[in-house]
Amino acid sequence: MSSTATARPTAERIPSIDVLRGFAVLGILIVNMQGFARISTAYVNPVSAGGFEGAEVWLWSFVYLFADTKFISIFSMLFGAGMAMMSDRMAARGASGTGLHYRRQFWLLLIGLVHAYLIWHGDILVAYALCGFLLYPLRNLGPRRLLCIGGFAVAFVVPLWGLFGMSIAYWPPEDLALAAAEWSPPQETLDAEIAAFRGPWAGQVQARAPIALTLQTTAFLGFFLWRAGGLMLVGMALYRLGVLAASRSPAFYRRMAVIGLAAGLPLAAAGVAYKLHHGFAFEWTMFQGTLFNYVGSVGVCLGYLALVMLAVQAGWLAGLQRRLAATGRMALTNYIAQSVICTLIFYGHGLGLFERVGAPARLGIVVGIWVLQLLWSPWWLARYRFGPLEWAWRSLSYMKRQPTAMR
Repeated sequence: MSSTATARPTAERIPSIDVLRGFAVLGILIVNMQGFARISTAYVNPVSAGGFEGAEVWLWSFVYLFADTKFISIFSMLFGAGMAMMSDRMAARGASGTGLHYRRQFWLLLIGLVHAYLIWHGDILVAYALCGFLLYPLRNLGPRRLLCIGGFAVAFVVPLWGLFGMSIAYWPPEDLALAAAEWSPPQETLDAEIAAFRGPWAGQVQARAPIALTLQTTAFLGFFLWRAGGLMLVGMALYRLGVLAASRSPAFYRRMAVIGLAAGLPLAAAGVAYKLHHGFAFEWTMFQGTLFNYVGSVGVCLGYLALVMLAVQAGWLAGLQRRLAATGRMALTNYIAQSVICTLIFYGHGLGLFERVGAPARLGIVVGIWVLQLLWSPWWLARYRFGPLEWAWRSLSYMKRQPTAMR
């Protein structure tokens, strides 16, 4: 029997992972909203577009403290856990999952490239696919080794960025001026970007292409490879240790939540205070100022993970959990749908509200999309086996059209 015939989708699911994935994909939106609605530099330097006062300061502080880098970290761990889970299940059937894995990564890479260049430049799927290509050979390492290698990869960015930050004082004046101009662009550059994203789709593609390329090259090598890749290895370890299956004791998860949040939130709060104190000045906040939250977000995301596992164990908010699980089962569809909806709201081929929506209204849009996805995901899965993009991804990966209707 061919490996393709043997490698069929499984109906087995771990409910706690689905709930956690739904929680993460919804949480990502509150962070990405800044990238949909505002100029590209506003994500790292919210004062670059002006108007950073009142509600804008409060919303940025809230998102940075409780959401920025936290939900994407959970998503990264779940991506790694998914690689280990699929490998284990294929091995249990006596089939090699290697070909299937690399086909999955190839098609995810293509989906990510389409997303990044044709829909929204802030895509994460390309980075995930590239990490998936590189990390798969490590999937069978023991949990301790996975935790050590993953932890080292995540920690590697701390001295790297620290050295970059300390080196700024020695940069040639022309390099410093160029970096400062990219950090806080002149008004004519801002006006050109605003006009592009409020304009026709073709002009948007031209504006987003260099941003997407930067994220997929220098940002990938200097950040995503280490952060996302390291957390994927941590996710493999947590899956093998049963942490993601809500199978550890409640006391274990309570300790994990308390330690993670108690260690992480103060560091993230220090990052908020540090950036506000220095007015987001490039030389202070580009590298060193980011490290507070970079480190603290690891603790916060582990704290969130533990709280979700406790909720699953105790059956808290069972109705909401069912909707989160459905949202998580359709995470790829919902992630891309968020981009489609938001670009229709903010870009010129839709309502053209780019840089025209204040903080309270942006938050309202986030909540509205959350409600929509919590409603439509269980409705869809009551009728079909997979989300639309999940079905396409599976069909391409297994090289066979997958069934759609529920049995």
